[in-house]
Amino acid sequence: MATVRKFQVTFDCADPERVARFWCEVLGYVMPDGATNVAEDPTGEGPRMYFQRVPEGKVVKNRVHLDVRVGTGLVGDERLAALRAEQARLEPLGATHLWTQLADGEEESCITMQDVEGNEFCVD
Repeated sequence: MATVRKFQVTFDCADPERVARFWCEVLGYVMPDGATNVAEDPTGEGPRMYFQRVPEGKVVKNRVHLDVRVGTGLVGDERLAALRAEQARLEPLGATHLWTQLADGEEESCITMQDVEGNEFCVD
C-alpha cells in the first residue's frame, strides 16, 4: 500500500495576508498566531494553505483550482439554491461570480468564481 502524504496548497499572490484572510472566511480556516500568510483547518483535517508573495500578477486561467463543496448530496433546485446561497455569502468577502453552469441531465450545477486576486474556484 502506498504511503499517504500530507500536503499544503500554495497560492502565489501579491497580498498574502489579504488572500489568506479571504480563504479563512471561505473555508472556516484560521491563521495561526503571528502568521499573516498561512491558513489552517482548526480541526486538522484539511490541508494547510500557504500564501506566498510573488512580483508578477496572474495572467492565465488556473491549471488547478479549489472546489468549495456546499452542494454534496443535493440535486436539482435544492443544490442550485445551496450554491447560490454560498455565492451570496462569498461576494461581500470579495469573490466575483464568473458563470453558473446549470444541471444538464449529466452534470449537476456548479458556480465558477474568482477570489480577491482573480484565482478561479468553484462552488460545487
